[in-house]
Amino acid sequence: MGVERISLLGVVVLVAVVMGGVWVQAKEAAAGREAPWRMHTLFSVECQNYFDWQTVGLMHSYRKSQQPGPITRLLSCTEQEKKTYRGMELAPTFEVPSMSRHPRTDDWYPAINKPAGVVHWLKHSKEAQNVDWVVILDADMIIRGPIIPWELGAEKGRPVAAYYGYLIGCDNDLAKLHTKHPELCDKVGGLLAMHIDDLRALAPVWLSKTEEQREDKAHWGTNYTGDIYGTGWISEMHGYSFGAAEVGLRHKINDNLMIYPGYTPREGIEPILMHYGLPFSVGNWSFSKLEHHEDDIVYDCGRLFPEPPYPREVKGMETDPNQRRALFLNLECINTLNEGLLLQHTANGCPKPKWSKYLSFLKSKTFAELSQPRLVTPKSVQMMEVEHMQTQEKHVGNPGNPYPKIHTIFSTECSPYFDWQTVGLVHSFHLSGQPGNITRLLSCKEEDLKQYKGHDLATTHYVPSMSRHPLTGDWYPAINKPAAVLHWLNHAKIDAEYIVILDADMIMRGPITPWEFNASLGRPVSTPYDYLIGCDNELAKMHTRHPDACNKVGGVIIMHINDLRRFALLWLHKTEEVRADTAHWSRNITGDVYEAGWISEMYGYSFGAAELNLRHIISNEILIYPGYVPAPGVKYRVFHYGLEFRVGNWSFDKANWRNFDFVNKCWAKFPDPPDPSTLDHTEENALQRDLFSIECGNTLNEALRLHHEKKKCPDPTSISSPIRENLDSISLSPPNQETAREVTTSRKFGKIEEISASRHSPDLKNESRESSLPAMANETFTAMRFWIIGLWAFSIFVFATVISVMLSGRKGQRKRGKSFKTKRRASHSGFRDLNGNDSHLRSAEIA
Repeated sequence: MGVERISLLGVVVLVAVVMGGVWVQAKEAAAGREAPWRMHTLFSVECQNYFDWQTVGLMHSYRKSQQPGPITRLLSCTEQEKKTYRGMELAPTFEVPSMSRHPRTDDWYPAINKPAGVVHWLKHSKEAQNVDWVVILDADMIIRGPIIPWELGAEKGRPVAAYYGYLIGCDNDLAKLHTKHPELCDKVGGLLAMHIDDLRALAPVWLSKTEEQREDKAHWGTNYTGDIYGTGWISEMHGYSFGAAEVGLRHKINDNLMIYPGYTPREGIEPILMHYGLPFSVGNWSFSKLEHHEDDIVYDCGRLFPEPPYPREVKGMETDPNQRRALFLNLECINTLNEGLLLQHTANGCPKPKWSKYLSFLKSKTFAELSQPRLVTPKSVQMMEVEHMQTQEKHVGNPGNPYPKIHTIFSTECSPYFDWQTVGLVHSFHLSGQPGNITRLLSCKEEDLKQYKGHDLATTHYVPSMSRHPLTGDWYPAINKPAAVLHWLNHAKIDAEYIVILDADMIMRGPITPWEFNASLGRPVSTPYDYLIGCDNELAKMHTRHPDACNKVGGVIIMHINDLRRFALLWLHKTEEVRADTAHWSRNITGDVYEAGWISEMYGYSFGAAELNLRHIISNEILIYPGYVPAPGVKYRVFHYGLEFRVGNWSFDKANWRNFDFVNKCWAKFPDPPDPSTLDHTEENALQRDLFSIECGNTLNEALRLHHEKKKCPDPTSISSPIRENLDSISLSPPNQETAREVTTSRKFGKIEEISASRHSPDLKNESRESSLPAMANETFTAMRFWIIGLWAFSIFVFATVISVMLSGRKGQRKRGKSFKTKRRASHSGFRDLNGNDSHLRSAEIA
């Protein structure tokens, strides 16, 4: 027992030494910044394991960051829950009656505990009588540096808050229904810093407006609230905004102070708060708080969250300094959580944990330096109104200014099919000279995300899957595209002025810029999708008030960020409308030869844009399908390989590779296209068509090769010949009836696109055909198995021969006497060498 106590004391002392360094640095950084006013930090939780580990993380970061003033946890529990609750000592706590089940309406809505808890604290806590400023946080946050209201610019009557762009109820009829001052409604939340007098005026109205919102079920729809699930879950957030408007509070809105791990910070910005409300990843490691909803990790001695990569590993993952900063923020978040758990386990009286490399890192000076308290930079405290004015001034009447910032996005799901497309698109993006960054919008179900291996394929924004519609149950994966764009706009920090939207099955050949194709505010650019005949008939009249503004476009989109923010929700809403309008799915109305509503998302885009009178500049010089004859002299920027294309006997159809895992199978690639030197040069149109097709196929294979190199796959020259032959021999099989019925969105578009192109260019022969879905050829390794068995048989034969020689040699030794000792040693050495060579052969075989 005495030894155990000494060990425990050692852990405490060691951690104290590390934390001591942080304390000293924070004290030095905070010198001369003594608080002139009293401040208090609040956060609201319930008595559940889920909130307990979040509490441990927040409390640890509160101490580590040297946040001034006391902190109080508002703990909402029922009397029954309190009987078994174990976490009363996790934080300074003020108990609040639970309103998860509303006492009057019986509505189950735990989020209402936040305003209810604040009201109860203001009314019954003595601490509330001795404070000037209050900072309100959520439990799922990590504080990186002191959050001091007056230093952030908060004033009495002008609280500071983080931006929550998805609260669109501030911009529509919802605000008019729930506040007398809709013009004062601010889309804010997450971080709140306000004067105590403002909080006293706001809190009861915050609570009552939340109750109002919960009861107004008629306006829970996505088009009113921005909640893609339409279940009223963000009623408390709107309740805050409507309550603040009601009492006349106008916020100073800041989009720099708080960041979601997984997002890239802006240059020159030092976030002082991390909000891990969304999944985030580093390489193939990932973390989602929802995976730990019932986790009792606080009370499970020695157990931490899965360890992430180490900083030195991250340095090799990303060369861009700002992207690398984003990965380091991800590490800091999870490591701070784990450091807090380690200290809490010690406080719980847990035995000293076994040594590990990761524990050593958490206690190291390196981690202490990486996670020391951060102070806000001048740019960090700049409010959104100021940023907006500066942006407007920058681009008015000054042609010498640099071009506007661009951000490229594309939507995928977590499947091998989209992974190899992602590898191809991201590779081509980096070769194309496209300005700005690229982000993958990844739509996944939680259970799929747990098994997903492709986190490191691209900078990623994670989106809840809407493949199965949460309200209607309709299976329609294409709706993920507008839903993902909307989610990204509402949750990501975006500093670009123009957004370029692509599909995953594209290869970039050159930059796509608004200045070259003349995009502007109110005038997006896109490519022609002439088969969208619904723009010309009653379908448009039914689904938009401005059918004359309906443009038949899609594929590549260049749009100003302000247009996209206004438009994205309509895109989603109109997609749902068209999808639900099954009476008008027929081919003569939609142009869909399958009459299955699969192009509803495309019509959703066109009808949504028409609703806002966004009239597109339609360019034929951005996109081409491989297999189509290019127009002379046009420098196409994008290959869209949505259709089958062929050169001679070689062909490529993306649908044939739906279930093949090219990304995780070392050196897997598509069948090589023909050598350009073998083409017929007599017919120029056919030659250019085939050269484009070959370029597309080669770019995909080169992207896969570089990906496998990055994965550190073994040198392909060291792989045994049968394995190489097997990889190179993957080919397509003839289609069968069963698989031919499996039609996907992209394939269904294919036939229509071909018909459209042929109609407009009857004199050209396009080698692009309707996609089909042949059965995958069975992967066989028979040759390799026979080769290995043969090698083993040969090794056993050699081994038996050597043993036989040794045994016969020993018999001869008894007769020959001592004069043969030297030869015996030589013979024995020869056996060791031979055996060593045999081992080398077996090692080579395994490699």
